[in-house]
Amino acid sequence: MKNALDSSASEDLGTDFKKALDEGWLPIREVARQTGVNAITLRAWERRYGLIVPQRTPKGHRLFSAEHVQRILTILTWLNRGVAVSQVKQLLDTPQAFSESVENDWQLLRQTLLQAVMQLTERTLDDTVNQAMALYPPRTLCEQLLMPLLTELEQRWQGQFGAQMERVFFYSWLRSKFGARIYHNNRQLHTAPLLLINHSNLPLEPHLWLTAWLISSADCPVEVFDWPLPAGELALAVDYLQPRGVLLYSSKAINLSQLPKLLNGVSCPKMIVGPTVCIHQAELSVRTSEIADLYLAENPLAAHQVLAQRGLI
Repeated sequence: MKNALDSSASEDLGTDFKKALDEGWLPIREVARQTGVNAITLRAWERRYGLIVPQRTPKGHRLFSAEHVQRILTILTWLNRGVAVSQVKQLLDTPQAFSESVENDWQLLRQTLLQAVMQLTERTLDDTVNQAMALYPPRTLCEQLLMPLLTELEQRWQGQFGAQMERVFFYSWLRSKFGARIYHNNRQLHTAPLLLINHSNLPLEPHLWLTAWLISSADCPVEVFDWPLPAGELALAVDYLQPRGVLLYSSKAINLSQLPKLLNGVSCPKMIVGPTVCIHQAELSVRTSEIADLYLAENPLAAHQVLAQRGLI
């Protein structure tokens, strides 16, 4: 584990800490890298719920073993099954006690956010999401809370008086919230970005911003263009930005006949994401064999998975 920290950083660490690393213990940032759970969330799991109890050096540095890493992966398994973080410790200690009737907090969280949207209470919306972000990894939060909430809201807004007011309020908050986090992450990163483009000409595409946030949370810089680019200008943007890939998001039907012209001159990997993939499933499947490095994903989670599998994040 000598390479877990670079040499310049380790010069500032105590002898006990460096000795522990030599003996195979892991610092928190290495555990975060291996598990995908950021250090803030790991600390919250320790403080609030005692899910992980790392060793400490005399100076207070947290040290983790391979068993700790395995326990974190087990915690993620329960979270991905829909169990709330507050109930995981009991399941880890007495797994036989688990049943399908185990109460979870996701529905309660969704109802809290739904009420905040209905009443236009931004502070409640922001505080609730901030608390959830501190406790859950981004993928789990998207899968269990944010994407189901968006589905529930879309159903609510069908023919509902005040629907446009609620939609604009929530989507504007979501874009501001995740845009700020992406901007902050981008300032810390210096590698080639992924270029994400709103290709549906709708002024607000919430799943585009969830996709961008998931990618950004994987320590990949993200450039979001929240409006379509015409053929030729996309290639120009690629020339300037030199991105590792281009992602086109759309929740609507698109003009597939224009796709080859749009992507002409874009030599990096390309991905089409969103409900448009379901709308044009057969035609797009053919296009992937005709256009080099073209991938498809139906939602933010699928896009994140494909990008990870292709080594783009």
